Amino acid sequence: MSEIEVRRPVLADKEDLYQFFSKVIRDTFAREGLSKMKEDIKNEIETKKSYLESDFKSNGKDRFFWLANDYKKNKVIGCIEYGPASELILACTNGELKGWFEIGTVFVDPDYQRQGIGSLLFQIMQLTLQSRGIQSFCLDSGYSNAQYVWKKKLGEPEYLLRDYWGKGNSHMIWRRHTNESAVVFAQMKAGGI
Repeated sequence: MSEIEVRRPVLADKEDLYQFFSKVIRDTFAREGLSKMKEDIKNEIETKKSYLESDFKSNGKDRFFWLANDYKKNKVIGCIEYGPASELILACTNGELKGWFEIGTVFVDPDYQRQGIGSLLFQIMQLTLQSRGIQSFCLDSGYSNAQYVWKKKLGEPEYLLRDYWGKGNSHMIWRRHTNESAVVFAQMKAGGI
């Protein structure tokens, strides 16, 4: 693993994070074979920017980010955030997860993937939720590559919306309790994830 620090973003990180969001989202869409979906890519980038702005404006109360930084290169290499469950999650669950918090924006620079950075950020975020007294969270994914990773970490999703994004492209939603963290982390470590 690179020599990284995990820290809260500051305003000086804003432009670097905007570029980071763009790089990771464009790469993700390309890996999924969705590069032609220019408007969706743009919307996804803008959504992540708005989440970051919400973090800055509320000092982490409305949205809360952690970022991973390669401190030798002074480069953002990963991020994760939590906030209220998205409208998509609420719609896909018929409102069952209203009031839940969602872990999202779990991004790792393509040059740093498969080095445990995403797992580290996920573990830190779960500990953050626990420390704030948040007992439950949800997580969703419409990207097949990410779904594979989340299924390895969290098991089968509670909600599987087949063909939600078109034939063969499902949407998955998991819900978990933060007190399950120790079990999840032990499984992650044992499985070499």
